[in-house]
Amino acid sequence: MGKKRIIKQTEEELLKEEEKTGPIKAPKETKERPIKIREGKIFISSSYNNTIITLADPQGNVLGWTSAGTAGFKGTKKSTPYAASKVAEFITDMAKKFGIEKVEVLVKGIGSGRESAIRSLVARGLEIISIKDVTPIPHNGCRQPKARRV
Repeated sequence: MGKKRIIKQTEEELLKEEEKTGPIKAPKETKERPIKIREGKIFISSSYNNTIITLADPQGNVLGWTSAGTAGFKGTKKSTPYAASKVAEFITDMAKKFGIEKVEVLVKGIGSGRESAIRSLVARGLEIISIKDVTPIPHNGCRQPKARRV
């Protein structure tokens, strides 16, 4: 095939091109300043397999979340009360960064990490305004199967 020739621009040509287009700028790194909020909501979703905790502002806009899987637990260890308390510690640190002191806790699910997560939130210094259970409950359940005819 032979050698490929690479055309290099001289410094003068680069300067002329820069004058036309303006200096080349690196993309801005967005540094969001943490919003100072006094109150917030914490949603705890505890299933048989995992515990997910979400931090939100009073309107319900999500500020951050973490789960037992993100905390480094794998397999059946994700569903333990210890894993839930560790996840609650992570979310408490996140809440402190945002300046949140008082929280409303909404618990959903039937996993073993429900109570331990709430206890951990209190132990780490968050003031809990209210605890509400928002676990979905079926009122009538699924449609019954057809009656069997013999």
